Amino acid sequence: MVLLVMAFTANAQQVITLQRAVELTLERNLTIKQSQLTESLAAEDVTQSRFNLLPSASANPTAGYGFGRSPVSGAYAYSNQTIFNINGTASVQVTLFQGGQLRNQIIENKLILDADKTGTAKVKNDLVLNVVVDYLQILTNQDLITAAKQQIDISNLTLDKTQKSFNAGNQTLADLSQAKAGLSTAELNLTTAQNQYASSILTLKQYMEMDPDSDIVIQKPDISKLNDVKTLFDANEVIKTALNVNPDVHLAELQQQSYQQEIKIAKGNYYPSLALYGSVASYYSSAQEAYRLIGATTPAYEPIGTVNGQTVQSLEPVSNPIYGPYSFGHQFADNFNQSVGISLQIPIFNHFTARTSVRKAKLNYEYAQLSTELARNTLSKTIIQAILDVQSADKSYQSAVQTYEANKEAFNVIQQRYNVGLVNSLDYNTSLTNYNKAETDMIEAKYTVIFRSKVIDYYLGNPITL
Repeated sequence: MVLLVMAFTANAQQVITLQRAVELTLERNLTIKQSQLTESLAAEDVTQSRFNLLPSASANPTAGYGFGRSPVSGAYAYSNQTIFNINGTASVQVTLFQGGQLRNQIIENKLILDADKTGTAKVKNDLVLNVVVDYLQILTNQDLITAAKQQIDISNLTLDKTQKSFNAGNQTLADLSQAKAGLSTAELNLTTAQNQYASSILTLKQYMEMDPDSDIVIQKPDISKLNDVKTLFDANEVIKTALNVNPDVHLAELQQQSYQQEIKIAKGNYYPSLALYGSVASYYSSAQEAYRLIGATTPAYEPIGTVNGQTVQSLEPVSNPIYGPYSFGHQFADNFNQSVGISLQIPIFNHFTARTSVRKAKLNYEYAQLSTELARNTLSKTIIQAILDVQSADKSYQSAVQTYEANKEAFNVIQQRYNVGLVNSLDYNTSLTNYNKAETDMIEAKYTVIFRSKVIDYYLGNPITL
């Protein structure tokens, strides 16, 4: 049963390498998905701006009843009647010229799409850097936990020896208290390192969008590879490369180009619009259903009046019209009409809205220019500082190594003298504390060098790996 539980626990644990952490972050992170959705929206805008070049077509059928007095069809009279009307219109229009706005809008939307793609790349790059930083913090905390456990082992041995010496009357209560305090300090250091480790693990899970309760094991990379870290960089070369690959600068440049296109679009409001249109229409009215001319009577002489009591007939035979049912189909066919033409709209006065749009577009462009220059300057300053940081971190690490070696050697000597009673417990614990602190400082300094070097790789556009 115990073996089954151990096997299940082993299977439930997920081993996470740095590469796997980066892959899961890029695959699952919600911030990336949000940026990708923004990118998809921009792609739809590009497609729509292209569709705007196509002709527009519409149909407008209407049907309704009319009530009240209205003229009687075929007679010079009015009457109260209910009339059912149907009207149908279909039209097509294509824009021939609109100040270049349609074409410029396509260009601007493409630039916005490129900017959103760059924004997605920036989000990914920033998250990868954050994952690497947190991964290094996890490795640092792992080493700190190991160091803290070693300190506890040494403190336990010291306390055991001190307790025996105290029981034999060779050491004082103060010596025993010093040994107990050393063990408590070592245990506190372990608790602190474990808490920092748990916090960094939780942060990594959040980047990967994993369940906080999921059990993961961080795989430690080859230490020998971590020791070979580049710390010497040419600031001018790094800046030159970074200006070409850094997404922050590229994003600012694309936004600047987008605002430049916005000026052209705004200027299009000064120009007339020319469009070609065509339409077809027809209608039906129930008031005309019985007034369709279908023929005439046979010509005949008709009485037109009386003179002296005698009937006077027309001089020529007269034919009278014959009306019949006027169906829906016949009315629509007879009333069918078409039109085609060109529409020209010339702006004369529009409350200076076109002028204001152009001025605002120019101001936005100037603002974007400043933003681009600011992005370049900020990147240059950040890189120079990052290079100084990595060089400073390397010097600190070399000093930390020397300090660690010196304190280690000193502790070994004092420990040997303490074991034979030549050093008191206060001096021993002071040496142990210095040794423990030197080891902790060296571990943190080592990973600081690695982190600072990876920051330079980030600005150079190099893959960030361990």
